[in-house]
Amino acid sequence: MNDSKPWWLILLAICLLAAVPAVAQPSDGQPAISPPEPIRIKIVGGLADVRQFTTFEEPFWRERIPVATGGRVVAEIAAFDRSGIRGQEVLQLMRLGVVPFGTALLALAATEEPELNGADLVAVSPDMAALRRTVAAYRPHLRRILAERYGLELLAIYTYSAQVLFCRHPFTNLADLTGRRIRTSSVGMSEAFTALGAVPVVTPFAELMPAMRSGQVECAVTGTLSGNGIGLHDVSTHVHSLALTWGISLFAANRDAWMGLPEDLRGIITHELGGLEARIWDAAAEETGDGLACNSGGSPCRMGRRGRMTLVPVSASDEALRRRLLTETVLPGWVRRCGVECVEAWNRTIGPELGLMASPD
Repeated sequence: MNDSKPWWLILLAICLLAAVPAVAQPSDGQPAISPPEPIRIKIVGGLADVRQFTTFEEPFWRERIPVATGGRVVAEIAAFDRSGIRGQEVLQLMRLGVVPFGTALLALAATEEPELNGADLVAVSPDMAALRRTVAAYRPHLRRILAERYGLELLAIYTYSAQVLFCRHPFTNLADLTGRRIRTSSVGMSEAFTALGAVPVVTPFAELMPAMRSGQVECAVTGTLSGNGIGLHDVSTHVHSLALTWGISLFAANRDAWMGLPEDLRGIITHELGGLEARIWDAAAEETGDGLACNSGGSPCRMGRRGRMTLVPVSASDEALRRRLLTETVLPGWVRRCGVECVEAWNRTIGPELGLMASPD
């Protein structure tokens, strides 16, 4: 009798063997199933080349999350401005699921959705303590906007250091800015400087230094330490200590992508993000002071490069002007762009905190 098996039976056996998962043989001879492949997630982070991304966001996702999840989650992260993504597009791309997890700068996202930036309007929070109160008051409203309009889960809120004014020529207070060309990054900031008699020039962060070097702009608003990091202390003579804005960003997830993770992993990531948020906020407070000290040649200067700029203190007239700008220009301008929903949101959240209520008129 011919013992050879039909060719198709041999082929079937080969296919079945290929479909069987690899099994390791431990020393006791009992088979053990190989561990499952880790879940791989992709993150769009904040601005490249600034400390929030390089020191906090990037190592958190690349190193901390794999450890915290026991290797069950492996993450890749890239800064949005190195990924060919416009900051104004991040939330829409997240809504569509193209970006499942991402960091969105509210000042940029607010060009499409002004209501998002209520907690970081120009002149609202002149110091870190005020900013913490403002964001705490507005956070539930941000969570609701993201869930209802974008299908996103708000997981964390970050802030950069105080956004202050650097100038190439001397000034003693905000009233001295009349006629100067000033780099801004948002509509609201442009409106504020227009009210001061200055000429706003909206300029991306990546183009800030060339604009200052060439004289295209005479002043620029940016973070105390991030400005130092790109060399503003080398091309400017004076820096103001008043926080005009802060540069708040949020970290969120597409709801389908988020709910697609096992519940226990969602719990671990949520817990870890709470720690990351706290570290970023503490660092922003430290960077604000350290950046001002470094730029002006003061001490201590731990994170930046020492400059020789003149530090312009906040005067009583500056504080009065800040409050007037907020009341007469910034808040009414925001309401015009945003509508009655913003009036209601402000008056329910931040307005009582500041003792300043918005009007639809």
